[in-house]
Amino acid sequence: MKRILAILVEDRPGVLTRVSGLFSRRGYNIQNIAVGRTVEPGISRMTVTVEADFVTLEQIVKQLNKLVNVIKVSDLMEEPSVGRELMLVKVKAEPNKRSDIQQVVSAFRAKVIDVSPESMVMEVTGDEGKLNAFILMMQEFGIREIVSTGKVSLLRGSKVTRDIRT
Repeated sequence: MKRILAILVEDRPGVLTRVSGLFSRRGYNIQNIAVGRTVEPGISRMTVTVEADFVTLEQIVKQLNKLVNVIKVSDLMEEPSVGRELMLVKVKAEPNKRSDIQQVVSAFRAKVIDVSPESMVMEVTGDEGKLNAFILMMQEFGIREIVSTGKVSLLRGSKVTRDIRT
């Protein structure tokens, strides 16, 4: 089953390499990873999506907690959370098809962020289902390129993922 881990780490060179290395050494596949700053100086947060059963997930969490620069590991699937992905999609855009493309973009509440004589680039955010549906609709125009951030996620309500030292 798909699991989303929030990993608080010290903001130091090499931490991403150590965390991703742990996954590869153990044969665990990272589906996606997003890393960014937090409100706490010197602390970064990794949002990692993995496909793992309960036993494997336990092993991953235990091994992550042994890494020196890892402060806290939380499974965001244990509590209500919200998550989104950002995707950029470049499609072939012949002049006679642009209004059709714009209709699809509007229906998905996406944005056109670049137009050239031969293509258009759209930005779309949402859950995996919405992004897959958008790709399906764009295929008829001829997708040239896709890039995605992968999922980022936060706990719902007032609860936050925090450094346990504070």
